[in-house]
Amino acid sequence: MSKRKIILDLAVTLDGYIEGKNGEIDWCIMEPDMDFTRFLDQIDTILYGRRSYDMWGEFSPTETTDETEKDLWDSVHSKEKIVFSKTQNKLNSNVKYINNNIKEEVVKLKNQPGKDIWLYGGSSLITTFINLGLIDEFRLSIHPVILGEGKPLFIDIKERINLQLVNTRTFKSGVVQLIYRWNGNE
Repeated sequence: MSKRKIILDLAVTLDGYIEGKNGEIDWCIMEPDMDFTRFLDQIDTILYGRRSYDMWGEFSPTETTDETEKDLWDSVHSKEKIVFSKTQNKLNSNVKYINNNIKEEVVKLKNQPGKDIWLYGGSSLITTFINLGLIDEFRLSIHPVILGEGKPLFIDIKERINLQLVNTRTFKSGVVQLIYRWNGNE
């Protein structure tokens, strides 16, 4: 049995931002041929930083949201949720909190039976995972927009990382998805 993979899957602007300067993500395009449902079927666990969880971990679409998007959110909320936080450790039957020993906890998680694991974010958690060598696959959907400022995807990376391109997909909207494997994590 192979180990579960940690997959960083996110939308990023052409100039490398994951959010606008006020946290906006209104530039993010979702189109049916992106087949996000297939990605969600590949995972059974989502990893959040505390701030990302507070924003999106329990998000509920409005009544006017179309059924496809509601189904996507139902699928997201059906996954096991793990929140990394230095300050919170609430007991919540739907969420597990990890406060320390990140590398050891994630290695244990990867060795458990199950599907792959989505590293949702935020940026400081992504940085921590990169610096600890915990990401197996980078799935970056480059959106055809330049923001000029905002929250950058990569900050405070401690060393050079060589990646291997394993797939590319181009969508009608102009979004290009790049999938890289981290050479050191095979």
